[in-house]
Parts: sequence; structure tokens; C-alpha cells
Amino acid sequence: MDSVSQLASATGTQAEASSARDTKAVSSATEAGKRRSLKPLLALKPYLMVYPGVLAGAAIALVVSAGAMLVMPIAVRRMIDNGFGASSGQFIDRYFAVLIAIGTVLAVAAAFRFYFVNWLGERVVSDLRRDVFQHLSLLGPAFFEKTHSGEVMSRLTADTTQLKSVAGSTLSQALRNTIMLIGALGMMFVTSAWLSALVLIAIPAIVLPLMAYGRSVQKLSRRAQDTLAEASAYAGENLQAVRTMQAFRHEGAVVRRFADAVERSFDAAKDRLKARALLTAVAMILVFASVVGVLWIGASSVVKGEMTGGTLSQFVLYALFAGGALAELAEVWGEIAQGAGAAERLVELKSLVPEIQSPERPLTMPEPPRGEISFEAVTFRYPSRPEASALDAVSFRVKPGETVAVVGPSGAGKTTIFNLLLRFYDPASGVVRIDGVAVSDASLDALRGRLSLVPQDVALFADSVSENIRYGSPSASDADVKRAAQAAQADEFITALPGGYETRLGERGVTLSGGQRQRIAVARAILKNAPILLLDEATSALDAENEILVQRALEGVMKGRTTIVIAHRLATVLKADRILVMDQGRIVAEGTHSELVAKGGLYGRLAQLQFGRDLERAAAE
Repeated sequence: MDSVSQLASATGTQAEASSARDTKAVSSATEAGKRRSLKPLLALKPYLMVYPGVLAGAAIALVVSAGAMLVMPIAVRRMIDNGFGASSGQFIDRYFAVLIAIGTVLAVAAAFRFYFVNWLGERVVSDLRRDVFQHLSLLGPAFFEKTHSGEVMSRLTADTTQLKSVAGSTLSQALRNTIMLIGALGMMFVTSAWLSALVLIAIPAIVLPLMAYGRSVQKLSRRAQDTLAEASAYAGENLQAVRTMQAFRHEGAVVRRFADAVERSFDAAKDRLKARALLTAVAMILVFASVVGVLWIGASSVVKGEMTGGTLSQFVLYALFAGGALAELAEVWGEIAQGAGAAERLVELKSLVPEIQSPERPLTMPEPPRGEISFEAVTFRYPSRPEASALDAVSFRVKPGETVAVVGPSGAGKTTIFNLLLRFYDPASGVVRIDGVAVSDASLDALRGRLSLVPQDVALFADSVSENIRYGSPSASDADVKRAAQAAQADEFITALPGGYETRLGERGVTLSGGQRQRIAVARAILKNAPILLLDEATSALDAENEILVQRALEGVMKGRTTIVIAHRLATVLKADRILVMDQGRIVAEGTHSELVAKGGLYGRLAQLQFGRDLERAAAE
């Protein structure tokens, strides 16, 4: 009766399959439940075909294991019909030896199948994750402006994990059980056509009611998953902002809201379990009654002499094999459907074409690099804000080795200049050139190799200090890293860390102060040794002592390089060769510090507001 229970359990499992995958966004969970097409799984074919030897080994092992199972009932029939009637026990010994041999073949084939299919699953998901991440790294900021990072990571981790199961064991189980089902049904007809006909009549009477009721169980299962996803999303957001939560003493309210969400999830799960329990009971009753009915009729035939006991035993075994295979197929169908949904999301991600790409035939940038920059009537709007111009017909030129400061109120378009220089976006009109070559005509690698960026919000990683600095030049030696740190005024505090340059930083470098993070960013820029330096308010959030240290480091980096500085701090503005004043996406004034102060206007007001007494003191000096 194990197959009866298995079939009943699998019928309910099919309805509950959407709950098996990792918790995701509510919309994703709902969409996964609705998908039924398996075509997206064809995306796995190129990954599988790369390993034809392993694929062939898995197929052979699969066929051999299924074949061994299908041969076993024949041996059982011959043993019952011939062995028990013989005067000697030689027949029984022979048939039991045959059964042991079949079992050995089955065990060896199953072991090879397990290894090969799981090897394929692990290998495919590793290759897929690599390719998806590589593709993600090519998508520009415009994509990440419109897409939640949590959704991207879910596709990269949860969806690929789902496909690991499908590419490995699930597809193997589906193929094996399909062979078993077809083979067992065929042998059932060979053994007894009229008993097989009775079984085929009983199948619709069992399956159709269960499928109808299974849909309601599936809806309840999806509702339970959705409520759990809501609770998990709320918890994740608050844990990520734990400092804000605790600073506002919001822990109690957050816990109560999460507890309510968890309770709703439990209520939904309880409804699902009740429906699942009833479905299991109905399935077991129907299957049990059908099996008993067929056995009853078969046993009556044996008593009447219309069928041998061995033939009935063979038929029953094939019927159990067919029932078990059908139960397994019902169970893995939900996993395959989920895998198809995961594959579809990954295919959608991989099919996205990066908005910014290197041209097919890029122009060669001049060597040695000069560090010349020019904007020619550049107009640009961000995709997320198409109604507002970030830059409006902006034109300027920066000579090789010149230091130009860009100032203006928030939203004036200062950072947009850097975004266009790095070609994170392309302008709507106008041309941006570096060393006389339009940035859209150069390869991205060559273009960005000529630019070093020191941002205001430094991106550090949970890795060692040396690896964070080496981010500027992955092939740099330890000696190069140390020299860059010394030039950035960072060597002293790094060597004082417990592990020195091998000290591992926390996520986003939270174990370091703002000034220390900025000096590591400067060291990174020094190590890259690019001819053009972009400083995005690199000292705006630092205290006076750290500002002096970072400014001293920056002065060393700026020597001999073309530098554009987005600046609010007085020291950087005063030392710039030229200052561009921006407002509402336009350059409204240009000149040296003294010239602009004398003119007044926006720069004069900004200088007075931002610099105050420091400006007066500096002017007096």
C-alpha cells in the first residue's frame, strides 16, 4: 500500500508546489503560480549540451535503472508459477539469484544516475549564475534605477537555485518516471489486457475530482506564500534600517506589525493544511478502493483458473510501478513548473540589452593620453525623470592638466557631468569628448581606463583593506598598494589596524570612519593612475582634521592630471584654475574664485552661505 499513500500524498503536493521555493516578492510568487508553459526550460539546453559525456552517462544510467525495475516483475511471475510447482528448490534458488542480480544492476545504475544528474545540476547552476552576473555587470545605472536590487538578487540566487534542482534531479526523475509509466502500462496490457482496461477506466474517476479540488488547495497555498512574503519583506526592510528603527524607538511597533503579519501567514497556512488533509484523505480512499477492486477481480480470476497466481502478481507489480511513477510525475510537475517560471525570469534578465555598449568598431584613443575634456551643447534627461533637463545645452572645455571646480545648488547638474564623462548615460543631444574622441565612439574599457573617480559616498566591500585598494588595479602588487596608501595619507591608520592591510572590513566599510574611507578611495584612485581625476565632493562630509588629511592626499593625486572637482569646500574651490557655476542644468557663470566673488550673483550667494567667515578669512589671506 506504499504506492497508494504515495499517490495520495503526491496529488496534494502538486497543489502545494508553489510553496516549495524560497520566499520572494508577492508579485513574483503569484506569477510563479500562474505559469504553466515549460518552454523557458529550453534555456537550459545550451548549458546541458556543453557536457555531452556526463549527459550521455546520466541517460544510460537512467534507462538501465528503469529497465531493471521493469524486468523484475517478470522474474517474480516465473518464480511463482514455476518455482513453487517444482519438486526441487533449484528453480527458487535460480530466480532469487536473478532477483539479486537485477537488484545489483539497479543499485549501480541508480548510483551513477544520482551522481551524474546532480553533477549536471550543480554545474549548470554555477555556469548560469556566472553568466547572469556577468550580464548584470554590463547593465548601466538606468536599469538599476528602475529595478529593485532585492529582485535582482532574488533572481541571481533563489531562481538559479530552483533551476539547480530542475536541471539535476527533477528532470531526471521526470524522465525516469515517464519511462517507468510507459513501460509499466505497456507490460500491464501484455500481462492482462482486460485488467488494464479496468485500471484505465478507474483512472479518470480518481484523477478528475482530485484535479478539481487541487485547484482550490493551490489557491490557498499561494495565499499562504504571499502573506509570508509580505511578513518577510517588512522584516527585511526594518532589519536593514535597524539603526533608524532603534533611534526612533520603533522596535515595539515593528515587532507588533511583524507578529500580525506572521499570524495572518499562519492562518492562511492553517486553511491550506485543512484543505490538503481533506484532499489526501479523498485521494487515498479513491485509490485504495480502485486498487482493491482490481485485485478482487483478479483474485477471482485466479480462483476460477482463468489466470495464474504469477500472472496476477506480475500485473499487480506493474500496476504499482505505474501508480508510483504517476505519483512521482505529479509531485515533480510542480517543481518543473516553478523551474520554468524561474527560467523565464532569468531569460528575461539575460535578454535585456545594455543601453550603453561599446561601438562595434571603436575609435582608437590617442596615446599618450592628454586628459583633454570638452562638452559641446550637451543636453540630457534622466530616464526616471524625462520631464526635467539635468543638463541643458552645456558647453565647456577643460585643458590637459587643468583643475576645474563645478559648484552650484543641489540638482544643478554637477554629478550628471561625471555620469556622462564615464558614459553611464548618453546625452540626448550634443557631444562629450575626451582627448578629441567622442565618448560614444570609444570602447568603454579604453574610455573608463582614463578616468579615476573619488566619490562622496565611497563604495567599500567586506574584504581586506588591500583588496579594497586593489579594486583600482586588480593586478597591482602588495608594494604598489602600500605606496598608494602612503600617498593617500592612509598607511598610518591601516598599519594600526589589528591585521594591517589584511584586516577585513565590515559591509560597506562600516568599521572605518568617514575620513578613513575617503583616504582608501583616494588610494584606489592613485593606484589606477588615470590621466583624468573626478572628485565628487570628496571632502564635504568630513571634519576639519580628516579634511586636511584627505585634501593633502588629493593635492598629490591632482599633480599632472586633469581634474574636475564637484566642490562645496572652500580649500578646493580656491585652488582650482577655473570654476564653473551651474544652476538648473546650465552654466551660469565661469571664472576664477576672485572674479566670481567680485561679480556676486549665484556664486557670491553660495560662497557666503556655504563658506561664511572662512571665505572672508581666506580672502583676507
